[in-house]
Amino acid sequence: MQIDILSLFPEYFEGPFKVSILKKAQEIGLIHINLINIRDFGEGRWKKVDDRPYGGGPGMVLMPGPVTRAVHSVKKENTHVIYLSPQGKLLDVKTCQRLAAYPHLVCICGHYEGIDQRVIETQVNEEISIGNYILTNGCLASIVLVDAVVRFIPGVLGNEDSLLDESFQEDGICEGPCFTRPGIFEGKCVPKVLLSGNHAEARRWKEKARKKQNDMPWADKQ
Repeated sequence: MQIDILSLFPEYFEGPFKVSILKKAQEIGLIHINLINIRDFGEGRWKKVDDRPYGGGPGMVLMPGPVTRAVHSVKKENTHVIYLSPQGKLLDVKTCQRLAAYPHLVCICGHYEGIDQRVIETQVNEEISIGNYILTNGCLASIVLVDAVVRFIPGVLGNEDSLLDESFQEDGICEGPCFTRPGIFEGKCVPKVLLSGNHAEARRWKEKARKKQNDMPWADKQ
């Protein structure tokens, strides 16, 4: 998969994309992430990319020209363009699975008060939000999107079976509690069923705990 991220701050992504699973996925060629500076497509001597909104109001808006030219610099016939926006559809597992099937994603990161509506209407295929809150820019939102999507590309995860067990995969319920060694830590014990060697009983316990975490006997009561 090719992923092109359009923003005013390409350096924002240097840390998250150079470690762990995302780094390995790039090294083995499963994904290719390209960072594009919208300012390179700015107007005039000073590469202007934003201006005051028509009709008044606070802040600045990214101008349609620079953003559109940035999109056109990478857009292909099979490109799916996403604008990270608080007004977009809330990101969920099904959306991530669907996006993982595209060969080419372009993510537009908004800044200031957002981008000119005409870019959304002519260049964007889909608006996506990562939550009902406002960020200082769309860079962090695009990192979340990329991380959530690429996990569904075959070969990215070391253990593909882990996807089947994770939170929200089937019924939208969070993953249950997990335990590892030691068996006793600061007076708290691992549930006996998980130590019994009976995998069927352990699975049933985990399923019950997944749905009723707050009622488990090991949980601290407030």
